[in-house]
Amino acid sequence: MSGGVWLGLGSNVGERIGNLATAIEGLEREGVPVLRVSGVYETAPRDFLDQPAFLNCVAETDAVMEPGAMLRAALKVEKAMGRVRDVAKGPRVIDIDILFYEDRVVRVEGLEIPHPRIAERRFVLEPLAELAAGLVHPVLGRTVAELLDGVRDQEAVRIQTGIPTRQRP
Repeated sequence: MSGGVWLGLGSNVGERIGNLATAIEGLEREGVPVLRVSGVYETAPRDFLDQPAFLNCVAETDAVMEPGAMLRAALKVEKAMGRVRDVAKGPRVIDIDILFYEDRVVRVEGLEIPHPRIAERRFVLEPLAELAAGLVHPVLGRTVAELLDGVRDQEAVRIQTGIPTRQRP
């Protein structure tokens, strides 16, 4: 299985589930059609521990624009929602990462696809596996399910009820 663009979304400030829904709506306004959204998972923070728990989900989108344009759209949504980058790995109203862009490998300043730390992040792999367990990492050659099976150093995530937007056919 390959194809599609996969975005990871996370929030740990304010009305977290509402922030995820607002971000998805913002992406659509920026010309990024959201096809499917995973369930919402709650996870403890990593790296910078003195902050609230995160809600995370994954969205499948169409490759309607080049990766750089997709990144600019995501950053515009983050900025419109008040994202401030004053503490590395710190609290954030919204975070939008491009996880995979079809089967492409992109390495340019400010953008690395596939996301460089995806293989070690249960909070990304768990919701991604819900939608695309058979998706193959174009560099590692392993499926999302295989990558998820290899993550050992994190507690299991807890699914949150509710989906941030409607599912589309």
